[in-house]
Amino acid sequence: MLLELKSVRKRFGGVVALRNGNLSVRAGEVHLLMGENGAGKSTMMKIVAGMQTRDGGEMLWQGRPVNFRSPAEAAANGIAMVHQESLLAPHLSVAENIFLGREERRPFGFLNRRKMQEAAARLIERHGFPLQADWQVGRLSPAGKQLVEICRALQHGSSLLIFDEPTSSLSDAETAEVFKIVRTLRQRGTGVIYITHRLDELREVGDRVTVLRDGETVHTGDIADLTTDRLIQHMVGREVNAIYRRESLPPGDELLRVESLSRRPLLQDIHLQIRAGEIVGLAGLIGAGRTELCRLIFGLDVADSGRIFVSGRPVRIRSPRDAVREGIALVPEDRQKTGLATGLPLGVNITLASLPAVSRFGFILGRQEREVIARQMERLRVKAESPKQLAGRLSGGNQQKIVIAKWLARGAKVFLFDEPTRGIDVGAKVEVFEVMDQLARSGAGILMVSSELPELLQVADRILVMRQGRIVAELPGRTTQEEIMSYAALAGSVNASQESVQ
Repeated sequence: MLLELKSVRKRFGGVVALRNGNLSVRAGEVHLLMGENGAGKSTMMKIVAGMQTRDGGEMLWQGRPVNFRSPAEAAANGIAMVHQESLLAPHLSVAENIFLGREERRPFGFLNRRKMQEAAARLIERHGFPLQADWQVGRLSPAGKQLVEICRALQHGSSLLIFDEPTSSLSDAETAEVFKIVRTLRQRGTGVIYITHRLDELREVGDRVTVLRDGETVHTGDIADLTTDRLIQHMVGREVNAIYRRESLPPGDELLRVESLSRRPLLQDIHLQIRAGEIVGLAGLIGAGRTELCRLIFGLDVADSGRIFVSGRPVRIRSPRDAVREGIALVPEDRQKTGLATGLPLGVNITLASLPAVSRFGFILGRQEREVIARQMERLRVKAESPKQLAGRLSGGNQQKIVIAKWLARGAKVFLFDEPTRGIDVGAKVEVFEVMDQLARSGAGILMVSSELPELLQVADRILVMRQGRIVAELPGRTTQEEIMSYAALAGSVNASQESVQ
Protein backbone atom coordinates (compact mmCIF):
# COMPACT_ATOMS: atom_id res chain seq x y z
CA MET A 1 0.00 0.00 0.00
CA LEU A 2 1.38 3.41 -0.98
CA LEU A 3 -0.57 5.59 1.48
CA GLU A 4 -2.74 4.79 4.49
CA LEU A 5 -4.64 7.14 6.78
CA LYS A 6 -6.17 5.62 9.91
CA SER A 7 -8.69 7.46 12.11
CA VAL A 8 -7.16 10.86 11.28
CA ARG A 9 -8.56 13.81 13.24
CA LYS A 10 -8.29 17.58 12.79
CA ARG A 11 -10.00 20.45 14.58
CA PHE A 12 -9.93 24.20 13.87
CA GLY A 13 -11.03 25.97 17.05
CA GLY A 14 -14.56 24.77 17.72
CA VAL A 15 -15.00 23.25 14.25
CA VAL A 16 -14.21 19.57 13.71
CA ALA A 17 -12.91 19.23 10.14
CA LEU A 18 -11.99 15.53 10.42
CA ARG A 19 -13.28 13.21 13.10
CA ASN A 20 -12.49 9.77 11.62
CA GLY A 21 -10.70 10.02 8.28
CA ASN A 22 -9.62 6.73 6.71
CA LEU A 23 -8.03 6.29 3.28
CA SER A 24 -5.83 3.77 1.51
CA VAL A 25 -4.20 4.33 -1.88
CA ARG A 26 -2.30 1.74 -3.88
CA ALA A 27 0.52 2.37 -6.31
CA GLY A 28 -0.79 2.53 -9.87
CA GLU A 29 -4.43 3.30 -9.01
CA VAL A 30 -6.63 6.37 -9.40
CA HIS A 31 -8.46 6.81 -6.11
CA LEU A 32 -11.47 9.13 -6.21
CA LEU A 33 -12.13 11.24 -3.10
CA MET A 34 -15.74 12.42 -2.91
CA GLY A 35 -17.90 14.37 -0.48
CA GLU A 36 -19.84 17.58 -0.10
CA ASN A 37 -18.05 20.88 0.46
CA GLY A 38 -17.04 20.93 4.11
CA ALA A 39 -16.91 17.13 4.35
CA GLY A 40 -13.17 17.21 5.09
CA LYS A 41 -11.61 16.32 1.72
CA SER A 42 -9.34 19.36 1.47
CA THR A 43 -8.27 19.07 5.12
CA MET A 44 -7.35 15.41 4.64
CA MET A 45 -5.33 16.17 1.50
CA LYS A 46 -3.54 19.12 3.12
CA ILE A 47 -2.44 16.75 5.88
CA VAL A 48 -1.12 14.30 3.29
CA ALA A 49 0.67 17.12 1.41
CA GLY A 50 2.27 18.55 4.56
CA MET A 51 0.26 21.78 4.54
CA GLN A 52 -1.41 20.97 7.87
CA THR A 53 -0.62 18.67 10.78
CA ARG A 54 -3.15 16.21 12.15
CA ASP A 55 -4.39 16.25 15.75
CA GLY A 56 -4.67 12.49 15.98
CA GLY A 57 -4.69 9.22 14.06
CA GLU A 58 -1.95 7.65 11.97
CA MET A 59 -0.47 8.22 8.51
CA LEU A 60 1.65 5.57 6.79
CA TRP A 61 3.70 6.36 3.70
CA GLN A 62 5.04 3.29 1.90
CA GLY A 63 4.48 1.32 5.08
CA ARG A 64 6.23 3.61 7.55
CA PRO A 65 4.66 6.14 9.96
CA VAL A 66 5.17 9.75 8.87
CA ASN A 67 4.09 13.23 9.92
CA PHE A 68 5.06 15.74 7.25
CA ARG A 69 5.60 19.22 8.67
CA SER A 70 5.75 21.14 5.38
CA PRO A 71 4.90 20.77 1.66
CA ALA A 72 8.65 20.68 0.95
CA GLU A 73 9.03 17.63 3.19
CA ALA A 74 6.08 15.91 1.52
CA ALA A 75 7.47 16.75 -1.93
CA ALA A 76 10.89 15.38 -0.97
CA ASN A 77 9.14 12.10 -0.15
CA GLY A 78 7.34 12.04 -3.51
CA ILE A 79 3.95 13.67 -2.85
CA ALA A 80 2.67 16.60 -4.96
CA MET A 81 -0.69 18.40 -5.04
CA VAL A 82 -2.37 20.18 -7.94
CA HIS A 83 -4.64 22.74 -6.27
CA GLN A 84 -8.04 23.89 -7.52
CA GLU A 85 -7.32 27.51 -6.62
CA SER A 86 -4.06 28.73 -8.08
CA LEU A 87 -1.07 28.97 -5.73
CA LEU A 88 1.21 30.30 -8.47
CA ALA A 89 3.32 33.47 -8.52
CA PRO A 90 1.40 35.73 -10.94
CA HIS A 91 4.36 38.03 -11.71
CA LEU A 92 6.56 35.14 -12.92
CA SER A 93 6.52 33.29 -16.23
CA VAL A 94 5.04 29.87 -16.86
CA ALA A 95 8.53 28.31 -16.86
CA GLU A 96 9.57 30.06 -13.65
CA ASN A 97 6.42 28.81 -11.90
CA ILE A 98 6.95 25.25 -13.09
CA PHE A 99 10.43 25.26 -11.50
CA LEU A 100 9.53 27.43 -8.49
CA GLY A 101 11.46 26.18 -5.46
CA ARG A 102 13.55 23.83 -7.60
CA GLU A 103 15.18 26.30 -9.96
CA GLU A 104 17.96 25.33 -12.35
CA ARG A 105 21.08 27.33 -11.43
CA ARG A 106 24.38 28.29 -12.96
CA PRO A 107 27.66 28.49 -11.03
CA PHE A 108 27.64 31.02 -8.17
CA GLY A 109 23.87 30.60 -7.71
CA PHE A 110 22.58 32.51 -10.75
CA LEU A 111 19.34 31.21 -12.30
CA ASN A 112 19.63 29.29 -15.55
CA ARG A 113 16.49 30.78 -17.11
CA ARG A 114 17.21 29.41 -20.59
CA LYS A 115 17.47 25.83 -19.35
CA MET A 116 14.22 26.16 -17.37
CA GLN A 117 12.41 27.70 -20.31
CA GLU A 118 13.58 25.00 -22.71
CA ALA A 119 12.57 22.21 -20.31
CA ALA A 120 9.18 23.83 -19.70
CA ALA A 121 8.60 24.24 -23.44
CA ARG A 122 9.34 20.54 -24.01
CA LEU A 123 6.91 19.53 -21.26
CA ILE A 124 4.14 21.80 -22.61
CA GLU A 125 4.67 20.54 -26.16
CA ARG A 126 4.67 16.90 -25.06
CA HIS A 127 1.19 17.28 -23.55
CA GLY A 128 -0.21 19.64 -26.17
CA PHE A 129 -1.22 22.35 -23.69
CA PRO A 130 -2.14 25.78 -25.14
CA LEU A 131 0.63 27.54 -23.19
CA GLN A 132 3.93 29.27 -23.90
CA ALA A 133 6.84 28.94 -21.47
CA ASP A 134 7.49 32.71 -21.46
CA TRP A 135 3.89 33.81 -20.82
CA GLN A 136 3.28 35.70 -17.58
CA VAL A 137 1.07 33.61 -15.29
CA GLY A 138 -0.87 36.62 -13.99
CA ARG A 139 -2.31 37.12 -17.48
CA LEU A 140 -3.66 33.58 -17.77
CA SER A 141 -7.27 32.54 -17.22
CA PRO A 142 -8.17 30.07 -14.43
CA ALA A 143 -7.91 27.30 -17.03
CA GLY A 144 -4.40 28.36 -18.01
CA LYS A 145 -3.26 28.55 -14.39
CA GLN A 146 -4.63 25.07 -13.74
CA LEU A 147 -2.56 23.73 -16.61
CA VAL A 148 0.58 25.34 -15.17
CA GLU A 149 -0.14 23.68 -11.80
CA ILE A 150 -0.37 20.31 -13.56
CA CYS A 151 2.87 20.93 -15.47
CA ARG A 152 4.63 21.82 -12.22
CA ALA A 153 3.61 18.56 -10.57
CA LEU A 154 4.58 16.53 -13.64
CA GLN A 155 8.00 18.19 -13.95
CA HIS A 156 9.00 17.48 -10.36
CA GLY A 157 8.01 13.82 -10.53
CA SER A 158 6.12 12.10 -7.70
CA SER A 159 5.03 8.71 -6.42
CA LEU A 160 1.64 10.20 -5.46
CA LEU A 161 -0.17 13.06 -7.17
CA ILE A 162 -3.23 14.72 -5.63
CA PHE A 163 -5.55 16.42 -8.14
CA ASP A 164 -8.01 18.83 -6.48
CA GLU A 165 -10.78 19.62 -8.99
CA PRO A 166 -8.32 19.69 -11.91
CA THR A 167 -10.93 20.12 -14.66
CA SER A 168 -13.30 22.60 -13.00
CA SER A 169 -12.27 25.45 -15.32
CA LEU A 170 -11.01 23.54 -18.37
CA SER A 171 -12.49 23.07 -21.82
CA ASP A 172 -13.52 19.63 -23.08
CA ALA A 173 -10.25 19.31 -25.05
CA GLU A 174 -8.14 20.27 -22.01
CA THR A 175 -10.17 17.92 -19.80
CA ALA A 176 -9.48 15.06 -22.20
CA GLU A 177 -5.75 15.86 -21.92
CA VAL A 178 -5.94 15.74 -18.11
CA PHE A 179 -7.60 12.31 -18.34
CA LYS A 180 -4.80 11.19 -20.65
CA ILE A 181 -2.18 12.40 -18.14
CA VAL A 182 -3.93 10.60 -15.26
CA ARG A 183 -4.07 7.34 -17.24
CA THR A 184 -0.37 7.66 -18.13
CA LEU A 185 0.53 8.18 -14.47
CA ARG A 186 -1.45 5.08 -13.53
CA GLN A 187 0.36 3.02 -16.17
CA ARG A 188 3.70 4.18 -14.75
CA GLY A 189 2.73 2.94 -11.28
CA THR A 190 2.07 6.39 -9.82
CA GLY A 191 -0.71 6.68 -7.27
CA VAL A 192 -3.33 9.36 -7.96
CA ILE A 193 -5.90 10.86 -5.60
CA TYR A 194 -8.52 12.61 -7.71
CA ILE A 195 -11.03 15.02 -6.15
CA THR A 196 -13.94 16.08 -8.34
CA HIS A 197 -17.57 17.16 -8.09
CA ARG A 198 -18.30 16.36 -11.72
CA LEU A 199 -20.08 13.03 -11.52
CA ASP A 200 -19.67 12.39 -15.25
CA GLU A 201 -15.88 12.17 -14.76
CA LEU A 202 -15.82 9.40 -12.20
CA ARG A 203 -15.88 6.35 -14.45
CA GLU A 204 -13.59 8.00 -16.99
CA VAL A 205 -10.56 7.79 -14.71
CA GLY A 206 -11.37 6.23 -11.33
CA ASP A 207 -10.59 2.75 -9.95
CA ARG A 208 -11.75 3.04 -6.34
CA VAL A 209 -13.65 5.70 -4.41
CA THR A 210 -13.68 6.93 -0.82
CA VAL A 211 -16.58 9.09 0.38
CA LEU A 212 -16.34 11.55 3.28
CA ARG A 213 -19.34 13.02 5.09
CA ASP A 214 -19.15 15.41 8.04
CA GLY A 215 -15.45 14.68 8.55
CA GLU A 216 -15.81 10.91 8.55
CA THR A 217 -15.13 8.18 5.98
CA VAL A 218 -18.48 6.55 5.21
CA HIS A 219 -17.64 4.38 2.20
CA THR A 220 -14.68 2.89 0.31
CA GLY A 221 -14.96 0.53 -2.65
CA ASP A 222 -14.61 -0.01 -6.38
CA ILE A 223 -16.29 2.69 -8.45
CA ALA A 224 -17.62 0.03 -10.83
CA ASP A 225 -19.72 -1.44 -8.00
CA LEU A 226 -21.39 1.87 -7.08
CA THR A 227 -24.31 3.49 -8.87
CA THR A 228 -24.42 7.27 -9.17
CA ASP A 229 -27.57 7.47 -7.04
CA ARG A 230 -25.96 5.38 -4.30
CA LEU A 231 -22.82 7.53 -4.41
CA ILE A 232 -24.90 10.69 -3.94
CA GLN A 233 -26.69 9.09 -0.99
CA HIS A 234 -23.33 8.33 0.64
CA MET A 235 -22.22 11.93 0.10
CA VAL A 236 -25.26 13.74 1.47
CA GLY A 237 -26.64 11.17 3.92
CA ARG A 238 -30.06 11.21 2.33
CA GLU A 239 -31.73 10.47 -0.97
CA VAL A 240 -31.29 13.28 -3.45
CA ASN A 241 -32.80 13.47 -6.89
CA ALA A 242 -29.65 13.91 -8.96
CA ILE A 243 -31.68 15.64 -11.69
CA TYR A 244 -33.00 18.88 -10.26
CA ARG A 245 -36.08 20.02 -12.14
CA ARG A 246 -37.38 23.53 -11.65
CA GLU A 247 -41.03 24.32 -12.22
CA SER A 248 -41.26 27.33 -14.52
CA LEU A 249 -43.28 30.43 -13.64
CA PRO A 250 -45.34 32.68 -15.89
CA PRO A 251 -42.90 35.51 -16.76
CA GLY A 252 -43.62 38.96 -15.34
CA ASP A 253 -42.59 42.46 -16.34
CA GLU A 254 -39.41 43.13 -18.24
CA LEU A 255 -36.44 43.74 -15.91
CA LEU A 256 -33.53 43.91 -18.36
CA ARG A 257 -33.31 44.48 -22.10
CA VAL A 258 -30.17 44.72 -24.20
CA GLU A 259 -30.30 46.10 -27.74
CA SER A 260 -27.48 45.96 -30.30
CA LEU A 261 -24.82 45.76 -27.59
CA SER A 262 -21.30 45.45 -29.02
CA ARG A 263 -17.70 45.47 -27.81
CA ARG A 264 -15.63 44.52 -30.81
CA PRO A 265 -14.09 42.11 -31.55
CA LEU A 266 -15.44 40.10 -28.59
CA LEU A 267 -19.17 40.87 -28.76
CA GLN A 268 -21.31 41.96 -31.68
CA ASP A 269 -24.95 43.07 -31.91
CA ILE A 270 -26.28 41.37 -28.76
CA HIS A 271 -30.04 41.41 -28.17
CA LEU A 272 -31.65 39.79 -25.11
CA GLN A 273 -34.49 40.26 -22.63
CA ILE A 274 -34.96 39.02 -19.07
CA ARG A 275 -38.31 39.23 -17.29
CA ALA A 276 -39.32 38.87 -13.66
CA GLY A 277 -39.54 35.23 -12.58
CA GLU A 278 -37.32 34.00 -15.42
CA ILE A 279 -34.05 32.10 -15.42
CA VAL A 280 -32.46 32.54 -18.84
CA GLY A 281 -29.59 30.18 -19.62
CA LEU A 282 -26.58 31.28 -21.66
CA ALA A 283 -24.77 28.42 -23.45
CA GLY A 284 -21.76 28.31 -25.73
CA LEU A 285 -18.23 27.00 -26.06
CA ILE A 286 -15.33 28.54 -24.15
CA GLY A 287 -14.38 31.73 -25.99
CA ALA A 288 -17.91 32.34 -27.30
CA GLY A 289 -18.26 35.55 -25.27
CA ARG A 290 -20.53 34.54 -22.38
CA THR A 291 -18.37 35.92 -19.56
CA GLU A 292 -17.59 39.02 -21.65
CA LEU A 293 -21.33 39.70 -21.99
CA CYS A 294 -21.82 39.50 -18.20
CA ARG A 295 -18.88 41.87 -17.69
CA LEU A 296 -20.38 44.33 -20.17
CA ILE A 297 -23.82 44.35 -18.56
CA PHE A 298 -22.27 44.76 -15.11
CA GLY A 299 -20.08 47.67 -16.21
CA LEU A 300 -16.69 45.97 -15.81
CA ASP A 301 -16.17 46.70 -19.51
CA VAL A 302 -17.72 49.51 -21.53
CA ALA A 303 -19.68 48.86 -24.73
CA ASP A 304 -18.72 50.41 -28.06
CA SER A 305 -22.38 50.70 -29.01
CA GLY A 306 -25.86 49.55 -28.05
CA ARG A 307 -28.33 50.28 -25.27
CA ILE A 308 -29.33 48.73 -21.93
CA PHE A 309 -32.80 49.12 -20.41
CA VAL A 310 -33.74 48.35 -16.79
CA SER A 311 -37.48 48.02 -16.09
CA GLY A 312 -38.11 49.74 -19.42
CA ARG A 313 -35.86 52.72 -18.70
CA PRO A 314 -32.71 53.39 -20.72
CA VAL A 315 -29.70 53.39 -18.38
CA ARG A 316 -26.06 54.27 -18.80
CA ILE A 317 -23.78 51.65 -17.25
CA ARG A 318 -20.10 52.52 -17.38
CA SER A 319 -18.98 50.97 -14.09
CA PRO A 320 -20.09 48.32 -11.56
CA ARG A 321 -21.26 51.20 -9.34
CA ASP A 322 -23.78 52.16 -12.04
CA ALA A 323 -24.94 48.55 -12.39
CA VAL A 324 -25.39 48.02 -8.65
CA ARG A 325 -27.33 51.30 -8.43
CA GLU A 326 -29.71 49.93 -11.08
CA GLY A 327 -30.22 46.66 -9.17
CA ILE A 328 -27.90 44.46 -11.25
CA ALA A 329 -25.68 41.91 -9.48
CA LEU A 330 -22.84 39.72 -10.74
CA VAL A 331 -21.88 36.36 -9.23
CA PRO A 332 -18.53 35.86 -11.02
CA GLU A 333 -16.87 32.66 -12.18
CA ASP A 334 -13.72 33.19 -10.11
CA ARG A 335 -15.30 33.83 -6.72
CA GLN A 336 -12.02 34.06 -4.79
CA LYS A 337 -10.45 36.62 -7.10
CA THR A 338 -13.40 38.85 -7.98
CA GLY A 339 -16.36 37.81 -5.81
CA LEU A 340 -15.03 37.84 -2.26
CA ALA A 341 -12.71 39.75 0.03
CA THR A 342 -11.13 36.52 1.24
CA GLY A 343 -9.10 38.22 3.98
CA LEU A 344 -12.21 39.71 5.63
CA PRO A 345 -14.83 37.96 7.79
CA LEU A 346 -17.73 36.39 5.96
CA GLY A 347 -20.14 38.72 7.77
CA VAL A 348 -18.34 41.76 6.41
CA ASN A 349 -18.54 40.25 2.93
CA ILE A 350 -22.31 39.85 3.24
CA THR A 351 -22.90 43.53 4.05
CA LEU A 352 -20.15 44.91 1.82
CA ALA A 353 -22.52 45.92 -0.98
CA SER A 354 -25.23 47.32 1.30
CA LEU A 355 -23.35 49.49 3.81
CA PRO A 356 -25.86 52.39 3.64
CA ALA A 357 -28.53 50.05 5.04
CA VAL A 358 -26.44 49.13 8.10
CA SER A 359 -24.71 52.42 8.84
CA ARG A 360 -25.48 56.02 9.80
CA PHE A 361 -23.22 59.06 9.51
CA GLY A 362 -20.36 56.78 8.46
CA PHE A 363 -20.65 54.41 11.44
CA ILE A 364 -21.72 50.76 11.25
CA LEU A 365 -24.87 50.03 13.25
CA GLY A 366 -23.94 46.78 14.97
CA ARG A 367 -27.44 45.46 15.63
CA GLN A 368 -28.69 46.07 12.08
CA GLU A 369 -25.52 44.55 10.64
CA ARG A 370 -25.83 41.42 12.79
CA GLU A 371 -29.50 41.02 11.81
CA VAL A 372 -28.71 41.21 8.09
CA ILE A 373 -25.84 38.74 8.40
CA ALA A 374 -27.85 36.26 10.50
CA ARG A 375 -30.83 36.46 8.14
CA GLN A 376 -28.74 35.72 5.03
CA MET A 377 -26.69 32.96 6.69
CA GLU A 378 -29.88 31.24 7.79
CA ARG A 379 -31.56 31.73 4.42
CA LEU A 380 -28.66 30.16 2.51
CA ARG A 381 -27.72 27.61 5.20
CA VAL A 382 -24.13 28.80 5.39
CA LYS A 383 -21.88 26.41 7.33
CA ALA A 384 -19.33 28.39 9.33
CA GLU A 385 -17.90 28.67 12.81
CA SER A 386 -19.25 32.22 13.15
CA PRO A 387 -19.75 35.39 11.06
CA LYS A 388 -16.21 36.34 12.08
CA GLN A 389 -14.66 33.42 10.21
CA LEU A 390 -12.56 34.61 7.26
CA ALA A 391 -14.29 34.13 3.91
CA GLY A 392 -11.14 32.58 2.46
CA ARG A 393 -11.32 29.73 4.99
CA LEU A 394 -14.78 28.57 3.94
CA SER A 395 -15.40 25.63 1.64
CA GLY A 396 -16.05 26.39 -2.03
CA GLY A 397 -19.80 25.89 -1.71
CA ASN A 398 -20.08 28.18 1.30
CA GLN A 399 -17.94 30.83 -0.41
CA GLN A 400 -20.39 30.81 -3.31
CA LYS A 401 -23.29 31.22 -0.88
CA ILE A 402 -21.60 34.29 0.65
CA VAL A 403 -21.24 35.90 -2.80
CA ILE A 404 -24.97 35.34 -3.40
CA ALA A 405 -25.82 36.56 0.13
CA LYS A 406 -24.03 39.84 -0.55
CA TRP A 407 -26.41 40.63 -3.41
CA LEU A 408 -29.47 39.32 -1.58
CA ALA A 409 -28.70 41.76 1.23
CA ARG A 410 -28.42 44.53 -1.36
CA GLY A 411 -31.87 43.71 -2.78
CA ALA A 412 -30.75 43.27 -6.40
CA LYS A 413 -33.39 42.40 -9.01
CA VAL A 414 -31.27 41.25 -11.97
CA PHE A 415 -28.70 38.53 -11.26
CA LEU A 416 -25.89 37.53 -13.60
CA PHE A 417 -24.66 34.07 -12.53
CA ASP A 418 -21.39 33.15 -14.31
CA GLU A 419 -20.69 29.41 -13.81
CA PRO A 420 -22.42 29.46 -10.38
CA THR A 421 -21.73 25.80 -9.57
CA ARG A 422 -18.07 25.58 -10.59
CA GLY A 423 -16.13 23.59 -8.00
CA ILE A 424 -19.04 22.80 -5.64
CA ASP A 425 -20.56 19.43 -4.80
CA VAL A 426 -23.90 17.99 -5.87
CA GLY A 427 -25.65 18.86 -2.60
CA ALA A 428 -24.46 22.47 -2.72
CA LYS A 429 -25.45 22.66 -6.39
CA VAL A 430 -29.02 21.76 -5.53
CA GLU A 431 -28.98 24.43 -2.81
CA VAL A 432 -27.74 27.04 -5.31
CA PHE A 433 -30.47 26.02 -7.76
CA GLU A 434 -33.05 26.35 -4.98
CA VAL A 435 -31.77 29.83 -4.15
CA MET A 436 -32.04 30.82 -7.81
CA ASP A 437 -35.59 29.48 -7.91
CA GLN A 438 -36.46 31.44 -4.76
CA LEU A 439 -35.06 34.59 -6.34
CA ALA A 440 -37.14 34.05 -9.46
CA ARG A 441 -40.28 33.41 -7.41
CA SER A 442 -39.66 36.62 -5.48
CA GLY A 443 -39.70 38.59 -8.75
CA ALA A 444 -36.02 38.65 -9.76
CA GLY A 445 -34.68 37.88 -13.21
CA ILE A 446 -31.60 35.70 -13.76
CA LEU A 447 -29.09 35.24 -16.57
CA MET A 448 -27.18 32.01 -15.93
CA VAL A 449 -23.95 31.11 -17.73
CA SER A 450 -23.00 27.42 -17.49
CA SER A 451 -20.73 25.05 -19.38
CA GLU A 452 -22.70 22.16 -17.86
CA LEU A 453 -25.54 21.70 -20.36
CA PRO A 454 -27.54 19.38 -18.05
CA GLU A 455 -27.66 22.21 -15.49
CA LEU A 456 -29.15 24.62 -18.02
CA LEU A 457 -31.74 22.03 -19.07
CA GLN A 458 -32.69 21.47 -15.41
CA VAL A 459 -32.99 25.13 -14.42
CA ALA A 460 -33.54 27.50 -17.36
CA ASP A 461 -36.85 28.67 -18.82
CA ARG A 462 -35.14 29.73 -22.05
CA ILE A 463 -31.62 29.09 -23.35
CA LEU A 464 -29.66 31.55 -25.47
CA VAL A 465 -26.76 30.08 -27.44
CA MET A 466 -23.65 32.15 -28.19
CA ARG A 467 -21.05 31.60 -30.87
CA GLN A 468 -18.17 33.90 -31.83
CA GLY A 469 -19.52 36.82 -29.81
CA ARG A 470 -23.09 36.63 -31.10
CA ILE A 471 -26.35 35.13 -29.86
CA VAL A 472 -27.19 32.66 -32.63
CA ALA A 473 -30.24 30.88 -31.19
CA GLU A 474 -32.97 31.06 -28.57
CA LEU A 475 -34.28 27.66 -27.46
CA PRO A 476 -36.90 26.51 -24.94
CA GLY A 477 -35.59 25.32 -21.61
CA ARG A 478 -36.68 21.74 -22.29
CA THR A 479 -34.59 21.33 -25.42
CA THR A 480 -31.74 18.81 -25.78
CA GLN A 481 -27.98 18.98 -25.38
CA GLU A 482 -27.61 17.94 -29.00
CA GLU A 483 -29.68 20.88 -30.24
CA ILE A 484 -27.71 23.35 -28.10
CA MET A 485 -24.41 22.00 -29.41
CA SER A 486 -25.63 22.07 -33.00
CA TYR A 487 -25.75 25.88 -32.71
CA ALA A 488 -22.76 26.34 -30.38
CA ALA A 489 -20.24 24.18 -32.24
CA LEU A 490 -20.62 25.29 -35.83
CA ALA A 491 -17.60 26.55 -37.79
CA GLY A 492 -15.31 28.88 -35.89
CA SER A 493 -14.99 27.03 -32.60
CA VAL A 494 -11.70 25.22 -33.27
CA ASN A 495 -9.63 27.80 -31.41
CA ALA A 496 -11.77 27.78 -28.28
CA SER A 497 -9.24 25.94 -26.10
CA GLN A 498 -6.48 28.33 -27.15
CA GLU A 499 -8.64 31.35 -26.27
CA SER A 500 -9.61 29.87 -22.92
CA VAL A 501 -6.23 30.24 -21.24
CA GLN A 502 -5.55 33.92 -22.01
